[in-house]
Amino acid sequence: MAKLPTVAIVGQTNVGKSSLFNRLYGSQEAIVAREAGTTRDNVVRKITVSNFQSQESRVKSQEKFNEHGSVDAVQGGGEVRSETYGKIRRASTGADKVAMRHDTRSYWLVDTAGLKEAEDDFEASIQDQITEATELADVILVVLDSTQYPSDQDRQIAKKALKSRKPVILVLNKVDLKGSLPNEEFLRLGIKTIQRTSAEHAQGLGTLRNLILAELPAVYESEPDNVLRIALIGRPNVGKSHLFNTLAGKQQAIVANIAGTTRDVNRVAVKYHTRDLELLDTAGIRRSGKQEVGIEKFSVLRTLTAIEEADICLLLMDVNELSTQLDQKIAGLIKEAGKGLVLVVSKWDSVEGKDAFTRDALAPQIAHEFAFVPWAPLIFTSSVTGQNVTKLFDLAIDIDRKRHQELKTAELNKILQTCLRKHPPAGLKNSHPKLRYMVQTDVAAPWFVIFGSNLKYLHWSYKRYLEHAIRAEADFSGTPLMFSFRDEKQIKVNREKAKTEHTPHP
Repeated sequence: MAKLPTVAIVGQTNVGKSSLFNRLYGSQEAIVAREAGTTRDNVVRKITVSNFQSQESRVKSQEKFNEHGSVDAVQGGGEVRSETYGKIRRASTGADKVAMRHDTRSYWLVDTAGLKEAEDDFEASIQDQITEATELADVILVVLDSTQYPSDQDRQIAKKALKSRKPVILVLNKVDLKGSLPNEEFLRLGIKTIQRTSAEHAQGLGTLRNLILAELPAVYESEPDNVLRIALIGRPNVGKSHLFNTLAGKQQAIVANIAGTTRDVNRVAVKYHTRDLELLDTAGIRRSGKQEVGIEKFSVLRTLTAIEEADICLLLMDVNELSTQLDQKIAGLIKEAGKGLVLVVSKWDSVEGKDAFTRDALAPQIAHEFAFVPWAPLIFTSSVTGQNVTKLFDLAIDIDRKRHQELKTAELNKILQTCLRKHPPAGLKNSHPKLRYMVQTDVAAPWFVIFGSNLKYLHWSYKRYLEHAIRAEADFSGTPLMFSFRDEKQIKVNREKAKTEHTPHP
């Protein structure tokens, strides 16, 4: 999987960085519902934009998208989001395989607004902020208040950003305010690309998004290499590094340390029996109140990057501090990303006076706290004694196999019809959801698309009901199942709307 590029927002306080961050994330024209990040930390967002070509080709591509309709993706909690896809086409491997084309571009957007400058040590704080941003980012947005002349600090930020040799965009914010200065007053900063915006009134954001997309490096999907990537995820000091070293050290055939991105994620290649594995270790995410000023804010980005790159995530929890709210949040991130998940209770050797019933007493409590991922297996480990350590490899390989299952369309529709017969979806007379047929469009994570009408009225609990029915027929333990709903009526409306909008007037 190709690594997503990163865009960092830097600048002094009170110039509107957070407002700009929220606007860029929340006011996009086309965000794919799969990427809806309701649980993400507010310092990082994954931005997914449809049709990332030039302005002219973007319009043409949007016509193509509109022609094929909009997906109403029902998310948890009863929320309905609109998700736009490209044309669904039959794969050449058979009628039961359906491929979805996603004309999208994604990147991480990092807000450094939380990196407040220390009043007595501005230089050190800015040094940390710019150093981290330039190391991690592919594009840097330097944000200034357009009503204020550039200060020494602004010049310092601009100089450090330019020194990185990364693409830099100067964003002059608050242009809606009286006294906004012209671009000429900022030319001496040396940044050639300048965009004027008003985050408060959403002015100039479309052009800014296009500038960002134009500067992003090309992303090439690597050919499948059959390497299973396993990420160790969790809070600091839960035993990730110890487990990482134990897993790597216990194997006699370590291929090599993989160089290049140890600043982001520590990694090592391992040969387990006949399978090539890659272990990824992250620094960990702290609770917001425990995050220190400076570079530690970027640990969130590193963890999200590891989740994005991994196939299977091992969520480690210290047995002495189980199931915190942050652990649940991280599990939600992994589920949302469509990755395999194993709940790993670490430091089992530190439990004093345990007996055969201790584990049986803890397991139901943990299962209750993680009821939103009931499909995730639970395992108790100790890196000190080696208990269940190598079983993690076996478990990850088994989950990977299940994630690549493909169910035939006939089998899926038999499941759907059984569900409809036993429990038809509720609805009013004129808004009764009708589910017609279901297909599987992807694996790892398994993705199912259901076609019908009035699907925006389908309650979120019915999606969960369908998921349970599928899991009852096929073993998908260890992996989330992803669902989208294509409303045939909405497809027709979009098609007619597209024809009307693009019909030349006499």
